[in-house]
Amino acid sequence: MAKTPRTTVETDVLVVGSGPAGGTAAALLGMYGVKHILVTKYGWLADTPRAHITNQRAMEVLRDLGLEEKAVAQATPQHLMANNVFCESLAGEELGRLYSWGNHPARRADYELASPVSICDLPQNFLEPILLEAAGQRGTSIRFNTEFLDLVQDSDGVSATVKDRLSGETYEIRAKYLIGADGGRSRVAEVIGLPMLGQMGRAGSMNIIVQADLTKYVAHRPSVLYWVLQPGAQIGGIGAGLVRMVRPWNEWLFIWGYDIEQGERQLTNDEAISIVRNLVGDETLEVRVRSTSTWTVNEMYAGHYSSGRVFCMGDAVHRHPPTNGLGSNTSIQDAYNLCWKLKLVLENKAAPALLDSYSAERQPVGKQIVTRANKSIGDFPPIFEAVGLLSSTDPDQARKNIEARKAPTEEGKVRRKKLYAAIAHKSYEFNCHGVEMNQRYASSAVVSDGTAEPAFTRDHELYYHATTWPGAHLPHVWVEHHGVRKSTLDLVGKGRFTLLTGIGGECWRDAAAAVEATYGLPVDVVSIGPAGCDAQDIYADWYRQSEIDEDGCVVVRPDMYVAWRAKQAVAGASDVLVGVFGQLLGRAVKAGRAEASVAAA
Repeated sequence: MAKTPRTTVETDVLVVGSGPAGGTAAALLGMYGVKHILVTKYGWLADTPRAHITNQRAMEVLRDLGLEEKAVAQATPQHLMANNVFCESLAGEELGRLYSWGNHPARRADYELASPVSICDLPQNFLEPILLEAAGQRGTSIRFNTEFLDLVQDSDGVSATVKDRLSGETYEIRAKYLIGADGGRSRVAEVIGLPMLGQMGRAGSMNIIVQADLTKYVAHRPSVLYWVLQPGAQIGGIGAGLVRMVRPWNEWLFIWGYDIEQGERQLTNDEAISIVRNLVGDETLEVRVRSTSTWTVNEMYAGHYSSGRVFCMGDAVHRHPPTNGLGSNTSIQDAYNLCWKLKLVLENKAAPALLDSYSAERQPVGKQIVTRANKSIGDFPPIFEAVGLLSSTDPDQARKNIEARKAPTEEGKVRRKKLYAAIAHKSYEFNCHGVEMNQRYASSAVVSDGTAEPAFTRDHELYYHATTWPGAHLPHVWVEHHGVRKSTLDLVGKGRFTLLTGIGGECWRDAAAAVEATYGLPVDVVSIGPAGCDAQDIYADWYRQSEIDEDGCVVVRPDMYVAWRAKQAVAGASDVLVGVFGQLLGRAVKAGRAEASVAAA
């Protein structure tokens, strides 16, 4: 007979899942001082590298958590991610190469101007311990081997039934809010009935994790991704055979597709070694297989991210292939968006309506990255076509076609032109700076300043466009603060609202004090400008980048997004700012007295 669940624990927030989304949520809630519990049905964290590309937006979150140095120490740095190599095999002919992840001299400045942090390669099995250690040190109650089974909600909270997988005992955890970060087979999303759009299982892939010294094949062309184009490579999978660096240059993850219509492929150790040696092109290579697994290419996202007091994030709501390297990055940012809002609601400084902005802001991002990741798979066939791999199923003929691309003939010339163009187009996967950085929010947690959204002046998927327009991420520039060189991003975050102003903006200090007096919410004020300001605008970059007058202001949310701005100082600044925060916090009774002033500002 099943045991009757009994309430044993109460908390403010229950986090289900310990991956990048759940681990980040726990670390943030701990930093914010929110009482919470994290449960995971597993006995430990990720034991395979899984996600690995860690972009600047994710690194900014780790920087705010004080974890940037630990992450960098475990990561492969940007310069060793420089090339995407397209080849017949690692030992065989190279068909082309693409500067990647901001390493082209013409693109490096874009990345350096966009953020104080660098993109890096941090495999998930190295990332997760960093996050969970930080969470535990900041007060997270962590329960391994604890499986989420079910939940019921009422007007006051969520009762979750969980199972101790060691003892078999089931019991309840009572929380005011619940975060479902339990991955691509999310039980939480299933229980609350989130609408899922798209398709699971579009293609089949095999992962083979090995130890093998490939130094002689790769050290002269450092990369994290080596794409192998040979007969059969276009079947299933992610568009081509892949040799992925885990640790330079002796730990690797090999990916090979299979026909999903033929059922799941189970590999023997000998079969795995054969695939590895084939992709490397070395039949004598010493290989130690650590693990094999299969997975499917998915194209699915949730229509919305929450139901009542339950919020889902990460792979629970966006499921897609690893192309573009967007998975863990988006998951980390989901957590960064939600957790400060939970903090303010739990402290009664914001109305529960603030939490509605989570889905409004993050769901369009999830849809975008699922679409982009799958579109990148579709960018491989033109490469195969250019080298003649699609015109014959006969391996010998296919190899002759590849060789023909070098011929001094009109056909060879056409093939080379197509190949170079197709490889260059893969920048939409490997230099997708705009996809990573250009998210703009529209929700009740952003107050318009009356200006139109600025147009993108360059390709919005390839290039980041910095702006202080409300709903955009705060631009990064270097300033000097208390004698220390800091980013503008270092002046904000840490769970606080921050108001940035300059010479002549003294009225905004009084306005920030009025907000605290009205709502009990502290707002840090930092003036940026010449000597005498809190932070010196040493290069005048903030002067040029801020898009406001020196006496105006930019209000920045705890997640570094611009909540509102004023072009210049205004009469009745205190009433205006109190009204702005009334709207942001869902405290409309306070906002009403200043709506006209807000619009005018």
